[in-house]
Amino acid sequence: MKTRPTGVIPPMTTPFRKDGEIDFKLVAPQVDWLIGAGSHGMAAGGSTGEGHTLDHEEYRDLVAATVEAAKGRAPVIAGIIVDSTRDAIRRGRLVRDMNVAALQVTPVHYLFKPDEQAMVDHFRRMADETGMPIIIYNVVPWSYLSPALLTRIMNEVPLVVGVKQSAGDLKLFADLMMMAPDKLIYSAVDALMYPSYTLGAHGSIAAILSAAPHASVELWNVVKAGNHVRALELHKKLLTLWNAIVSDNLPACTRYAQSLQGLPATLSRAPMPEASPAQQAVIRKALEGLGALGGSREAAE
Repeated sequence: MKTRPTGVIPPMTTPFRKDGEIDFKLVAPQVDWLIGAGSHGMAAGGSTGEGHTLDHEEYRDLVAATVEAAKGRAPVIAGIIVDSTRDAIRRGRLVRDMNVAALQVTPVHYLFKPDEQAMVDHFRRMADETGMPIIIYNVVPWSYLSPALLTRIMNEVPLVVGVKQSAGDLKLFADLMMMAPDKLIYSAVDALMYPSYTLGAHGSIAAILSAAPHASVELWNVVKAGNHVRALELHKKLLTLWNAIVSDNLPACTRYAQSLQGLPATLSRAPMPEASPAQQAVIRKALEGLGALGGSREAAE
């Protein structure tokens, strides 16, 4: 692995236009904004970026635009959300010659769940046929991988370098940290970033980081500095924002939060609805509590 991405790594929203096409010229402003907030990297094509809606050409071009905009200032992770080993490999091959730090790959998200050996084989084939570092995005409710299986995959497939651990169960997160201490374990437990960091998370890749990158970076920094009084203050404010954006249209709510902080307004891809007026009101209020409205780069004291 060329780099071991750690710290705050926001999963970018994908800038769709009204006609549902990607507005690629709006990728760079988001990259610059995230880096300006102090983010340590970014992920493209993940669930916050509605990566499950992208065809192969769009996926390739989105990752390329992100890498080009980053200009080596921060590592880029490429998300893959598909339902077959064949398609996952094809997408990995599309970006392997770009300056991508790793692939972020979900287990299959359709109804039928592979057994444990099939899951190991899925990630082994991806590693063998792309030659790229892989981070397992452990998020699919009916295909959720246990800490024991995650550890087995990482031990048996050296190119599987880490896990993005989602869901709200900190016990599973703590078990994974203990069972795989030498691997990269990222928190995607948006509501509980503070305790995730205190448990030793190597970083985070989660929608809340994209909705409030400045405060999210500050939270990471103050935990590292041992300032738990400030960390708890930020946790409460970020939890308020998370409660405002978490819903079935989370990507739309995240991009609305971004638009309130100076990014150009973009849309979700149909059929995802945009943030409702009620959602917009609570998102605005939560960002106001963080001192993030109008492009402010500092969380409120």
